[in-house]
Amino acid sequence: MNLILLGPPGAGKGTQAKLLEQKLNMLQLSTGDMLRAAKDKESEIGKKIKLIMAEGNLVTDEIVIELISENIDKSSKCAGFIFDGFPRTLYQADALSELMSSKKQSIDLVIEMRVDDSQLIERIVGRYSCKECGEVYHKVNRPEQKKGVCDNCKSINGFIFREDDTEEALRTRLFNYYRETSSLIGYYYAKKKLTTVDGLLPIETIHDLLYQATKNNL
Repeated sequence: MNLILLGPPGAGKGTQAKLLEQKLNMLQLSTGDMLRAAKDKESEIGKKIKLIMAEGNLVTDEIVIELISENIDKSSKCAGFIFDGFPRTLYQADALSELMSSKKQSIDLVIEMRVDDSQLIERIVGRYSCKECGEVYHKVNRPEQKKGVCDNCKSINGFIFREDDTEEALRTRLFNYYRETSSLIGYYYAKKKLTTVDGLLPIETIHDLLYQATKNNL
């Protein structure tokens, strides 16, 4: 079972991917996480990724496909993959289909998470995460329970704000999404793989809807 989660940045794709990952023994392939990990290695490609992400733009398709392929090959024992943040364009959708075919796999389900733009901006600009475990917080909606201490791993090593979580970078990312990624809705609808959920529903409700959709496609 291989699943794609579609939606603008901040729609909650990462949160829902982690919940499904735990329940269904699937592996979340977040291009954002993979790109940030590559960026932190300070290699030549990492430096390029760092600059592109800081400007709120998209990394080249070749880089992303290479990262996805490597992670699939390293994780052959899971029950399937959850693609979070990829594909973003019709070209990438075709490239992903070809990559999966080369590995004798396919995309089984695509779920679109719709969220109002004004709430996206409020949700993203306030995000931050634990330096140690990556647990995500929000300065208004979900601050840590004890100031300076991660709820999840109890680390006191501090928190970080993503450098691409500024309002200016976000507007660039939203523009890119609506210009390119929104076309994937029709693409996967035509392939009869698309399901849509309201991304503003409670996290638990969205999870139940996604879980049921995946179970129906097993």
